[in-house]
Amino acid sequence: QVQLVESGGGLVQAGGSLRLSCAASGRTLSTYNVGWFRQAPGKEREFVARITKSGISTYYADSVKGRFTVSRDNAKNTVSLQMNSLTPADTAVYYCAADVRLTMSNYAYWGQGTQVTVSS
Repeated sequence: QVQLVESGGGLVQAGGSLRLSCAASGRTLSTYNVGWFRQAPGKEREFVARITKSGISTYYADSVKGRFTVSRDNAKNTVSLQMNSLTPADTAVYYCAADVRLTMSNYAYWGQGTQVTVSS
């Protein structure tokens, strides 16, 4: 079983950038596909991005395509989400998730989340 911990959230002005990290413990993260999700107040959780085990393939929600980049460093057991050109609409709790299967939403393991707040 893998444990996931997100970090890097915070308060940023519109147009700014943040880099989120997802650190794994318990198992090597290289055996898992990793996804990023977010949930804004009063809204359902939504998919943001995902990266395959090897890091070769990535996939993004249309709302973040061209602004967010997901990457991984299997040697450091981490996955990162670089977020640029942030807008208030990006305000949410961001979660990373891991699964050995390649799935869009049904991940087996989840982190506790990190808050991202974008001010206008």
